[in-house]
Amino acid sequence: MILDSHHHLWRFDQARLPWISEAMPALRQDYGVAELEAALAGTGVERAILVHAQQRIDETEWMLAVATGAERIAGVVGWVPLAAPELEDTLARLGANRRLRGVRHIVHDEPDDDYLLRDDVNRGVAQLRRHHLVYDVLIFAKHLPQAIAFVDRHPEQPFVVDHVAKPAIRVGQFDTRWAEGLRALAERPHVSCKLSGMVTEVRDTAWTPALLQPYVDVALEAFGPSRLMFGTDWPVCRLQCEYADWVAAVRGFVAPLSSDEQAAIMGGTAARVYGV
Repeated sequence: MILDSHHHLWRFDQARLPWISEAMPALRQDYGVAELEAALAGTGVERAILVHAQQRIDETEWMLAVATGAERIAGVVGWVPLAAPELEDTLARLGANRRLRGVRHIVHDEPDDDYLLRDDVNRGVAQLRRHHLVYDVLIFAKHLPQAIAFVDRHPEQPFVVDHVAKPAIRVGQFDTRWAEGLRALAERPHVSCKLSGMVTEVRDTAWTPALLQPYVDVALEAFGPSRLMFGTDWPVCRLQCEYADWVAAVRGFVAPLSSDEQAAIMGGTAARVYGV
């Protein structure tokens, strides 16, 4: 089974999605289940995990409703107010829908680079385990030191790093600090990583699989197939490539591996980690 560990759906509203600027015309439209089905056609991807695009409870509720009626959507990674006193009640209510498999916060947009180290945030994360929820870590490469300290506070909590921690990818300028930080984070066995979102971190005018290969190599070396999972970040990836293009690129990246290793990256790891 090929399982896309990371995609989005939305009803486009500039007020609710302010990060989608006028310079991103491909994203300024509705993306629903019908558009997802069209994108998946012919790619071999059978199911996908829906991840929030805005930090609102009503977005999480909407995603769960969509997922409940869509066989393609294996699970949801939503947003909850981790620092709120009513968090436990929120988790109990939303978690009654077993399609909720994880939560995340858009950490890289926080003005405080030490957001992950806040006590109130960590108290919230400490409640996720009893609800069998994964925490997706969405950061820039500069946040890797804080991420390491953060996951060390929760050794029993499953974590998944989104988009290989978003290195700055440039021709002829490999991000060695990112590589060091990702390798250190991967030393924690309760942390997995998504092979996703890389095309939109390319700082040049175009991307190629060859440009991304060194970053893929580091992620594979650090996490291994059993903790690395394929994801598209569709439709955000459309800023650089179409869904099928990224599927083809990842198939190329994993082609030298054994069939079991390929199966893990292309779906097995995500299915196990998220419990879908």
